[in-house]
Amino acid sequence: MSKSISQTNSSSRSPVHVVYGGADRYTAGTTKKLGEIALRTMHEYAPNFVEFARACYLQGSETLPSYPDAITKLEKQIARSQLKSKTEDPSAWFAWTVYRKTLAKLQSEPIEDFRIDFEDGYGFRPDEEEDADAVRTAAELALAFQNSSITKFSGLRIKSLNRETSTRGLRTFDLFLKTLIEKTDGTIPENFVVTLPKISDKKQVSELCRRLRKFEKRNGLKNRSIGIELMIESPLALFDHKGDPALKGLVEEAKGRCTSAHFGAFDYTSALGIASSHQGLHHPANDFARQMMLANLAPLGIRLADSVTMKLPVVVHKNGRLNSLQTEENRHSVHEGWRVHFANVTLSMQNGFYQSWDLHPNQLPARYAAAYAFFLSGRDAMATRLKDFLAKATQATLTGNTFDDAASIEGILNFFRRGIDCGAFEAREIKALLGMTTDEFRSIEFHKLAAKVG
Repeated sequence: MSKSISQTNSSSRSPVHVVYGGADRYTAGTTKKLGEIALRTMHEYAPNFVEFARACYLQGSETLPSYPDAITKLEKQIARSQLKSKTEDPSAWFAWTVYRKTLAKLQSEPIEDFRIDFEDGYGFRPDEEEDADAVRTAAELALAFQNSSITKFSGLRIKSLNRETSTRGLRTFDLFLKTLIEKTDGTIPENFVVTLPKISDKKQVSELCRRLRKFEKRNGLKNRSIGIELMIESPLALFDHKGDPALKGLVEEAKGRCTSAHFGAFDYTSALGIASSHQGLHHPANDFARQMMLANLAPLGIRLADSVTMKLPVVVHKNGRLNSLQTEENRHSVHEGWRVHFANVTLSMQNGFYQSWDLHPNQLPARYAAAYAFFLSGRDAMATRLKDFLAKATQATLTGNTFDDAASIEGILNFFRRGIDCGAFEAREIKALLGMTTDEFRSIEFHKLAAKVG
């Protein structure tokens, strides 16, 4: 009898990013290698917390010292006193904490979510080549699963089920899943999904769902062991051919399998006829699409992921002995890429998209720095609002100028859950702030939490 780990919405955890990597380059060691690249880049181009803070335009970075000796002295002072230093020098404490947590994350779990990409990151290749890569990458993912190096969230992106690429997409789907199940002795990794790109009709979702159901039944897997991830990249994914809202219908066609929806800003604006020179993340057309996704899908518990930062933090001079000018140009290029990505990730999170894409390992330092800065900057105010509410759990609470009711407190609880998941909040911080362990915080239902703390 085959085994299965039911994965659809099985984890309350929410990743803060997803890395798309071309299937032709994927191996079981890929995610480890990407983390090592990110860590080397951070050590080389941000050897201390001040330089990293300035590269990302972290709040208060302009007040930090410039000289290496002063930086080293300040770093030691913060390390010795830690929590005390927050009141003594808030900017330094904030920058040092973000830097320290980012380094720790790159060492312990550099990749939270990885998608083996057979679409844009792979391109069009001869059938025999994609067949071979489908079989090979499934075997590599199985190896990562067996040696426990698999990421917490994983999956593959097939080609679109639009007419031109449907046959190829479904063939890759079949080959990959068949090989995966063979190599893992009938076990599907937890939080494994098939990503469906360029959706233009809900029938494409129902077709993928039908095939997944058939595959699970044939292999003795529990229903909905494999999730579906929707990519919103076409206006027809927002409004159908009749002009009616389409997003909820797409989720309904997934029949409980839909775990998340990813926004593709560049394909979306291209489909609208917007010139490529104006297809940036911040185009108003993209703002509209994100708001549609947020209003329609967030209430359904669908995890939302924002699009990609195309500006990459990579060096411009790679080979040979570099002169001082070339070294500085490399440093500027990496820092500029970090700065742009940090700003984009921050804006996404402010707009309710707590996950977005990474394309290159050098984006990971800015990714986690943005996430940690976001959660740390709101930590104390959120903790105060939560404790005040729990002290008067049966009525609305006024904290400063903010009234809180049960619905808004649920948002605050999610804030802390996400912060714990990504490493922004450590166990000792949650204990000090909320008077409970992280396990207690995760497991207690809202009404029990109110009774316990209030």
